[in-house]
Amino acid sequence: MKFCIAGASGRMGRMLIDAVLSSAGDELSGALDHAASPALGEDAAALLGHPCGVAITADLAQGLAGADVLIDFTRPEGTLAHLAACRAAGVRMVIGTTGFDDAGKAAIADAAREIPIVFAANMSVGVNVTLRLLEMAAKALATGYDVEIVEAHHKHKVDAPSGTALAMGEAIAAAQGKALKDCAVYAREGHTGEREPGTIGFATIRGGDVIGDHQVMFLGTGERIEIAHRSNSRQGYAQGSLRAAHFLANRAPGLYDMADVLGLR
Repeated sequence: MKFCIAGASGRMGRMLIDAVLSSAGDELSGALDHAASPALGEDAAALLGHPCGVAITADLAQGLAGADVLIDFTRPEGTLAHLAACRAAGVRMVIGTTGFDDAGKAAIADAAREIPIVFAANMSVGVNVTLRLLEMAAKALATGYDVEIVEAHHKHKVDAPSGTALAMGEAIAAAQGKALKDCAVYAREGHTGEREPGTIGFATIRGGDVIGDHQVMFLGTGERIEIAHRSNSRQGYAQGSLRAAHFLANRAPGLYDMADVLGLR
């Protein structure tokens, strides 16, 4: 399979490039970055110590030429521009970008009518298994337990709560027959009064080089159940993304997620 990687000079981009180059039968055909990137024109794998002959470019047509799939972990505005180009060129997409508003999510769903797309808040296999565990716990603990979600990420992350934390909240809310927007609490300060039953609280930590930690607490009377996932490396996201890309190889146009990829439906 031939891959194009967006955000090629970033931390995740480099990890994805390394994963593709290390995967038997896969090929890096393109590497994209924004127009102001100082890495434009450089070999996409130069910083990895083994140049591959693919130059980083901001030209979407050039980057996507010959690609079977684009993997994108950038920012919403960049991903939506890439989405339009992939739709026009018939290139599949794996989207790990977070922070989309409703209009952005609608644009992805609309493009999926013409190209196959895997769109997930987190590409880690472990995180997606954790989501299923949370659904099970939420159903069993729907009465008499308060839910709190705590997430920590590095100081460079620009959206909060994380897409993964929100996905966890959505999974719990759906399992309990409600919508997250109707029960989420994102901030507490001052005289807040007692905790309202049935709400799902979020707490956000930003600092240092934390890859991604997520902890969900179901707090009852006399006991507390905790389900947590901690990332020590971005390799899990990269390997999950490749797995998602291969899943798309023979798929019809449509919007898929990691539950589809992993057979967790």
